[in-house]
Amino acid sequence: MDPVAADAAKLSIGLSDGGLLLLRWRLGVHIQVEDARAAMAQVNEVCQQEQHAMLVDMAAVGSVSREARAVWPIPCSASRIALLGKSPVDRVLAKFFLGVHVPPCPTRFFTSRSEAIDWLGAGA
Repeated sequence: MDPVAADAAKLSIGLSDGGLLLLRWRLGVHIQVEDARAAMAQVNEVCQQEQHAMLVDMAAVGSVSREARAVWPIPCSASRIALLGKSPVDRVLAKFFLGVHVPPCPTRFFTSRSEAIDWLGAGA
């Protein structure tokens, strides 16, 4: 997969001081296949050949296309993924993804940021 620059208007990605990879989708974003590929490329670029636990804040996502969901099972530099949401729609999106696709690493959905971070740390 060729590297693609992630659209800063749609997401932000960075590493915390503790080595936790943080990916946050912007409010109301409609994630298309290009966005999913760009996010994965950016994750790999930030990680620089190392694996990191990743917190994905999806609480503000408007929608995710079928083609974008098909990109996420491809392995990237994430060693564990916590999907963080807060609405019933977030839960449905996560449950659908986890039920249809086999994630490339341990992946769980959370509504509590602290529980998600605790779970990510447990795998370190």
